[in-house]
Amino acid sequence: MDHGPAGVDGAGPSTPGVRGSRRLLAAGLAVVVVLLGVIAVLATRLAGAAPGASAQAATPSPAPASTASLTVPAIYQRVAPSVVIVRTGHELGTGLVVADNGTILTADHVIAGGGTITVTFADGTTANAAVVAANPKLDVATLTPAKLPQVVVPATLGGGADVGAPVVAIGNPLGLTDSVSAGVISGLDRTADTDHGKFSGLIQFDASVNPGSSGGPLLDAHGLVIGIVVSLAAPDGEDAFAGIGFAVPIGAAVGGGGQGSGKGPQI
Repeated sequence: MDHGPAGVDGAGPSTPGVRGSRRLLAAGLAVVVVLLGVIAVLATRLAGAAPGASAQAATPSPAPASTASLTVPAIYQRVAPSVVIVRTGHELGTGLVVADNGTILTADHVIAGGGTITVTFADGTTANAAVVAANPKLDVATLTPAKLPQVVVPATLGGGADVGAPVVAIGNPLGLTDSVSAGVISGLDRTADTDHGKFSGLIQFDASVNPGSSGGPLLDAHGLVIGIVVSLAAPDGEDAFAGIGFAVPIGAAVGGGGQGSGKGPQI
């Protein structure tokens, strides 16, 4: 009986099954490889997105800009270039540049005595000045200088005032040029009975001022000019600061009016 060559190479009847198993194994491995590749891609994308999400969560949107109050040094640095020394005869006061053409606002009683008026700007430029307008009832006057500094820096005029709000005064008290003091608004609509008359509708404040301060700016916490310093209250009859100063509201000083009690000299 011839069993022939059926099993000579070992391929007999089992060969088709072996080949099918190998094909299934190869297909299974291919699926695993594909799945592993998909998982790797997803992991990579998630890893790349995580820092961005974290950074976004850690970085809040910027808050809307607010009009923050300034420090006293910042207010001084902003306004000092606009402040001038005003001299006439034996009088010394302060003035404030309020326009690009160099117009200066000051207290009327500083220049009311007549004589040559000279102004000295923050950069040292000195010039004669002429009176453009004067309002003795409000104790304010405007001057035009004959010569301007190379750079004219007008102050920014503000608006209203609130009792208790912080204020800064800049001036030349007792000849101490370019002096700054700080305080609060103590009252509004005050009347000051001075040696040059009675003035109403004034801002009362407690920032230190003295003779030579008149005509200087009273500034709010944003560096805006809310008043022009004109007098102080001195209950003992001395021309010295006793904690009460007065300023003409800027609205009245530049063309408005005002009405409201203190007693003391003009400075």
